[in-house]
Amino acid sequence: MATPDNQTVDTAEKIFIGKGEQSAWLTLALANRHGLVTGATGTGKTVSLQVMAEGFARAGVPVFAADIKGDLSGISEVGEAKDFILKRAADIGLLFQVDQFSTVFWDVFGEQGHPVRATVSEMGPLLLSRMMDLNDVQEGVLNIAFRVADEQGLLLLDMKDLRAILSFIAEHAGELTTQYGNVSKQTVGTIQRQLLVLENQGGDKFFGEPALDLKDFMRTDRDGRGMVNILVADRLMQSPRLYATFLLWMLSELFEQLPEVGDPPKPKLVFFFDEAHLLFNDAPKALMEKIEQVVRLIRSKGVGVYFVTQNPVDVPDKVLAQLGNRVQHALRAFTPRDQKAVAAAAQTFRPNPKLDTAQVITQLGKGEALVSFLEGNGIPAIVERVMVRPPTARIGPITPEERRTIIDNSPVKGKYDTAIDSESAYEVLQKRVAGASGAGGGILGQIGGIVGTIFGANTPRGKLSTGQLVARSVTRSVTNKVVGGVVADLGKSVGGSLGGSIGHAIVRGALGGLLRR
Repeated sequence: MATPDNQTVDTAEKIFIGKGEQSAWLTLALANRHGLVTGATGTGKTVSLQVMAEGFARAGVPVFAADIKGDLSGISEVGEAKDFILKRAADIGLLFQVDQFSTVFWDVFGEQGHPVRATVSEMGPLLLSRMMDLNDVQEGVLNIAFRVADEQGLLLLDMKDLRAILSFIAEHAGELTTQYGNVSKQTVGTIQRQLLVLENQGGDKFFGEPALDLKDFMRTDRDGRGMVNILVADRLMQSPRLYATFLLWMLSELFEQLPEVGDPPKPKLVFFFDEAHLLFNDAPKALMEKIEQVVRLIRSKGVGVYFVTQNPVDVPDKVLAQLGNRVQHALRAFTPRDQKAVAAAAQTFRPNPKLDTAQVITQLGKGEALVSFLEGNGIPAIVERVMVRPPTARIGPITPEERRTIIDNSPVKGKYDTAIDSESAYEVLQKRVAGASGAGGGILGQIGGIVGTIFGANTPRGKLSTGQLVARSVTRSVTNKVVGGVVADLGKSVGGSLGGSIGHAIVRGALGGLLRR
């Protein structure tokens, strides 16, 4: 049994993770170089994730983590000094003290946390195609729909907006084919059917407003500790593609919105991606290249990404090469395939002459792990077998009553809880159909209505949509061009000149999402 000392506590520069022959420390200045937590089911991955999340929060680093089984929710409540916890703490020389951490719960379905929403335009055609499992031809038509919407200043906020723009391009397929490429009604119909599937999986709840402001993830509490943001994902996991695409969207939003900071003394945010293999399963090559780019470059934004999965081989080599901080729990080698996986996992570590890494991986007990964190100038440390420290907050799920109390006292209470249905593409296109005859003031009256819709003049104060805010901020001089530009072109494309200005100003990022500069 080790003797408790002042070396086995977190410092201003490092998080204490566990101890074997040597203590295992995660250096905060190197924590934005990403990481990987792997191991078979039931070997302690969730506990390791909680230990790391607690350490980051104590250091003032906000955390976002997906909670697949509900076990991580206990981080919000005071831990218990149970006998097995005290024994493990004593074995590694840790003076154990219970703790709890400020937590915000999020839920795409709005049932066990604050609703999480994004607009269709923010998601973009690339990720939306992935979410709906579209083929190349269908993805091409969806790109045309987004292009037309961008050029005409039509805001795509929710599912009915996307349905409306798809119906619009189907009706004008002949005109659009000559300008953008083949658009068939049959392909549009297939996309509409996939939208219905997505709606049945809960996509209708995810798309809309108020859209998530990622700054709400970057909070500290009044004690200066990082807030722990937990995405309740038990139900979301029933739609694996929706889950994976949603988390990838969040990652891409962080990548696009945050400024470059280089290598800060500690991360601005740490993002834990559980069941990470879902992100890469059946992903088309083009998307894989974008994912690799985002993972490689988001480090310089001060964001650390930690993938949690069963085996390192679940992660593509180019991404795996970016994950410098490693925690490997036990793997079982019952079949030849399992044995190959164990060998591959062992080869990802810097060898320790005292350990047969491949053999140890199959012998690790619950709570034990092989650990290699970056040290010095970013060089991986020699792999060590350690006992992971026990979490200081509760281990296991909280009760519905405890969850409700936390939600009721949340710093974002009321901000996202009520959906807003702003005037957007669906309403604008409906007005166009109702049309020219009903617009007061002839052509200029129609233009005034469209301009008012796009720029928010027809929207009650305080109800401006994300898209309207973007359009307003980047096209302040557009109204001066309306009479000279849009009137001449109205017969061909209502709002075309206006939409063209917006289309040139609103650009899309690495994964096709809306850039907000």
